[in-house]
Amino acid sequence: MRTVRRALRRGEPVFIFDSEDREGETDMVFWAPEVTPDHVAELRRTAGGLICVVIHPEHAREIRLPFLVDVYERADHPLLRATWPDDIPYDERSTFSITVNHRDTFTGVTDEDRALTVRKLAEFFTRNHEDPVREFGEEFRSPGHVHLLRPFDGLLEERRGHTELTATLLELVGLEPKVAVICEMLEPGGGALPREEAERVARERGAPFLTGEDILKAWKGGER
Repeated sequence: MRTVRRALRRGEPVFIFDSEDREGETDMVFWAPEVTPDHVAELRRTAGGLICVVIHPEHAREIRLPFLVDVYERADHPLLRATWPDDIPYDERSTFSITVNHRDTFTGVTDEDRALTVRKLAEFFTRNHEDPVREFGEEFRSPGHVHLLRPFDGLLEERRGHTELTATLLELVGLEPKVAVICEMLEPGGGALPREEAERVARERGAPFLTGEDILKAWKGGER
């Protein structure tokens, strides 16, 4: 875990493969405070999936960050009810939350804009707030171009997706704030990048490659 902590603090990536029994996908992960426009460009080009920000439950509770499915459930709109995600093939529940842009961005989609939004999200959770919800709204607008992921409170006890694996890893390595940007790795043909290819990318970068089982064992063993 020291190697992982060192890499993340230096603004270097860590690669997380969930498991063959789940998505069978690898995510490229950066610690949010260190994210630059170059990192966002690398996520687009090297990873290629959806760029999202994992916000640890400790921070998510502070701003009352909802699961998007809960927002849909409360919404009085027939289309939202009709598209209820009750048939996800790899899991029973989704961790998607709202999308945001920082209010200092323009369109919000450029590498510069997304990097700013990611860094400002991390920065927000380093400060004390009298009214976290109001203050979050003063800094961010929704909808936006950065997808927020809200891990389940019990982390790996409740769900073992990349969202919980990433949040648990940040907890294990003791980084604050516990906020990270993640993106699925895709192959040129459009499918998920095979594990062995993702491992090759990690080796070429000299970056840590972890499986969900690695993180689960460290979490159960209290490793730091």
